[in-house]
Amino acid sequence: MKTALPWVLVAALLAGIYFLYADNKKKDVEIARLSQDSQQLAAFKAENDELVKKIPAQNEELTRLRKEHDELIRLRSDLQRARDQNKQLTSQLTTAQAQMTQAQQQASAQAAQAAQTAQQATQAQAEQINAQIKIAAVQATTCINFLRQIDAAKQQWALEYKKTADAVPTPDDLTPFLQNPSQILCPGGGNYSINAVGNPPTCNVPGHPLAQVK
Repeated sequence: MKTALPWVLVAALLAGIYFLYADNKKKDVEIARLSQDSQQLAAFKAENDELVKKIPAQNEELTRLRKEHDELIRLRSDLQRARDQNKQLTSQLTTAQAQMTQAQQQASAQAAQAAQTAQQATQAQAEQINAQIKIAAVQATTCINFLRQIDAAKQQWALEYKKTADAVPTPDDLTPFLQNPSQILCPGGGNYSINAVGNPPTCNVPGHPLAQVK
């Protein structure tokens, strides 16, 4: 018993030493892990400080990007508005061109119609003038024939009654020497002057003098 006791104490001592060594080993591992964690924490802190320093610049960059984004949206809106206005203007231009073409066609048609109307009016006017000329010529011829009848009756009256060249007969004096004296009227509305025997009778309508056909 006395012999085994020292060995028991030695074994207990060795066990205590082993446990102390194991505990120290564990603590060393824990210390190493804590040291590594501390280094990582320091690195994270440094990185965090670096990120904190970059935050104002990032905020400025973010603000700039937001402004650029807003400006881009505004430009897109302006571009779309400009496209819509351009589309509207193009549509209005197309409509205006169509209206102008239609107006030109209408103007051309009206001009052609006006030219045709003017030509017809000119032709009608020319025909009217020609008709008036013909009527005037017929009236002049008829009137001159009446003047000839008056002059012939006047000469017969002077011959029968032995009148001199300066004698002036009255209408009643010539009635016996005229056929249908009531119908001897100027068709142009003129008035006759019998005049003296030596002078031919006249009509006050221009273009009806008996002298023109003598």
